[in-house]
Amino acid sequence: MAAAGNDGGHRGWISEKKEKVIIDTDPGIDDSVAIMMAFQLAPGVQILGLTTIFGNCTTQRATRNALILCERAGRPDVPVAEGSAQPLNGRKPRVADFVHGSDGLGNTSLPDPTTSKVEQSAADFLVDKVSESPGEVSVLALGPLTNVALAMKRDPSFARKVKRIVVLGGAFFVAGNATPSAEANIHSDPEAADMVFTSGADIYVVGLNITTQVYFTDKDLLELRNSNGKHAQFLCDICKFYRDWHVNSYGTNGTHLKPSPLSWSPCSPTWRSVSIRITFCFCAISSVLFLHDPVSFAALVHPEYFTFKKGVVRVETQGICAGHTSMDMGLKKWNSDNPWTGYSPVSVAWTVDVPKVLAFVKELLLTPQ
Repeated sequence: MAAAGNDGGHRGWISEKKEKVIIDTDPGIDDSVAIMMAFQLAPGVQILGLTTIFGNCTTQRATRNALILCERAGRPDVPVAEGSAQPLNGRKPRVADFVHGSDGLGNTSLPDPTTSKVEQSAADFLVDKVSESPGEVSVLALGPLTNVALAMKRDPSFARKVKRIVVLGGAFFVAGNATPSAEANIHSDPEAADMVFTSGADIYVVGLNITTQVYFTDKDLLELRNSNGKHAQFLCDICKFYRDWHVNSYGTNGTHLKPSPLSWSPCSPTWRSVSIRITFCFCAISSVLFLHDPVSFAALVHPEYFTFKKGVVRVETQGICAGHTSMDMGLKKWNSDNPWTGYSPVSVAWTVDVPKVLAFVKELLLTPQ
C-alpha cells in the first residue's frame, strides 16, 4: 500500500470485502477500547482471533481479559491464543499494572470468562492463519512484538505471507513513555522489535509522535458516559483508573509537559516534538487520556487519516537507551555500510488528522448497536 498523502491519498482498507485481522494484544485499557471498536466494525473487519502478550498486564491476565472482551462483544466464538510469558531474551517481563490496574482492566473486578483459550500458542496461531490465507491477513500489534517475532522464527516465510503488520510502538523524534528514550511496547522486548522491523514485512508503525496527539478529555469521557454506546458504560468504568494515572503522571496544569529548550525553527526536525509538547502544556489543564491503541486501529482501517514516511528502523537492544527506535530516512548517502544498511524500509506514521481520528473513535464508541 502506498503511503497516504496530505490530500487524503486513498480510501481506507475496509471496504465491501472483509479485512482479515489478527489482533496481538496485551489488554489493557486502551487495548480494550480498540478491540471493542474493531468488533463494532464487523463484518467489515473479520477478526480471526486475538493473540495475547505481556505488557499492560501479564500474559496470563491478558488472555483472561481477551476472553472477557470477546464475550462482552457478543463474540465468544473468536479464538484467543495465549502468547509468550516473557521477552525473547528470557528476562522478567515489564508489566504496567500501575497504568492499567492489577487486573489490566482498571481494577474493576470483572467475573472470569466462561470460555477458554485455544490450545495453540500465539505464534503457532499467527503462522497457521497467515499460511491459510497468504497475502490476506493483517496483524494489528498492540503490545510488545514477541509473538510476531516468534512467528517469524517458526516460519521464515511469515514476513512475506502476512498482508501487513500495523505496529503500535516507537517514539520517533519525541521522548519515550517507558524511559526518556523508549516507548513501552518496544522497550518491553527490543530484540523482538528489531527482528520484526528488519524482517522485510510490509510494516506500518504508529509511534508516540502520533498517538500523543489524539486524546480524550474529561468532557469526552462524560460524553461517552452519557451516551447510549453499546459498550460505553463498561469502557468508562475501566477508563477511570487509566484517567487517574494520566493525572498523576502528567498533572493537570501542564507542569510535567513543558517543552524542552530545543531549536524553535519550524524547519528543524525537533520542531514537531516541541510543538506537540507545547500543545500538551495547554491541553493538560484538563486531564487527558492518550488513545494509543485506538489510534493504531484507525491507522489500519483509515490510513488516509495519516501520512507516512519510509525508512529503515533499528532498535537499540542494550544499555540505557534500550528500546530506542532509530530511523534512517535516507536523507544522506553514507560513505560506508552501517547497521541500517541492506534492510527494507518500513512506513512510519508522520502526521495525523486529529479531528478525523477522534470523530472515527467517537462514532464507534457512541453509536448504539
